[in-house]
Amino acid sequence: MHTLASGVSFFDLEFQGRPHIIAAAVLHGPRGIAILDPGPSSTLPVLTRELAAAGIPLADVTDILLTHIHLDHAGATGTLVATRPDLRVWVHEIGAPHLVAPDKLISSATRLYGDAMDSLWGEMRPVPAGNITALRGGERVDAGGRAWQVAYTPGHASHHVSFFNDDCGVAFVGDTAGIRMPGSFVLPPTPPPDIDLEKWRESLALIDSWRAATLFVTHFGPSSGPPAHVSEMREHLDLVASLAKRSLAREESDEDREIWFTEELRRELQRRIGADASAYEFAGRFDLNWRGLARYWRKKSDARR
Repeated sequence: MHTLASGVSFFDLEFQGRPHIIAAAVLHGPRGIAILDPGPSSTLPVLTRELAAAGIPLADVTDILLTHIHLDHAGATGTLVATRPDLRVWVHEIGAPHLVAPDKLISSATRLYGDAMDSLWGEMRPVPAGNITALRGGERVDAGGRAWQVAYTPGHASHHVSFFNDDCGVAFVGDTAGIRMPGSFVLPPTPPPDIDLEKWRESLALIDSWRAATLFVTHFGPSSGPPAHVSEMREHLDLVASLAKRSLAREESDEDREIWFTEELRRELQRRIGADASAYEFAGRFDLNWRGLARYWRKKSDARR
């Protein structure tokens, strides 16, 4: 377990046996422990192992804070609540009903991941409504011995929130500030169904206004230069949006457009960081990124008509 600040730690969930794909955060306080984005059920053995290695029994966990309900962030929540029925779960009000009744979320994810669903994510149990506190943004959540500001930060997902504490200077921003493998490129994850570039840029402006000392992104870990990180994220959001828009102008099938986008993005990563894109693709598949952006641009086009 790695320390971010006094009472704030994180560890690698070793998703699919690979390092630096999904990180989970732990907030330590005298009245209990909070886990922020516990990850999918497929990584629960690693989560419980890491907690035990840090001397944290599951009985001491009082709260789960969710940036959003995508399976790589929140899939284990229902299983954890089944183990600890008094756990409080904090999630945006749009996402809350899908934790209580996850059938639609599971069905949507199955369309994207098919037969790999179980091996990737494991089970997703319902969370009883009584365990959930719905957030809108603007609240303060007391967890892990600190009061965390909650901000509504859509763009990647309509139900995304971020958490910030100005005493420790750490902002947990989920996927809103992108995917960043250690020491390299910031890549926007743009899967369907509800990418919104305008709202995403507003969310980045809000995060930037916090002047945090550290941004924590789930894929993967802390970034100690938040202004530069947010600036790069803005630039690369424009980059991937432009690539997707250009793909849609090509006189070919969607399958070929998706392939073109994926290859262009791989080439861009190679050009900018001189490395292959496999870790990025594992954290956020490029074909799904195209589908989310294509859906966004087509909705914009339909609205104009």
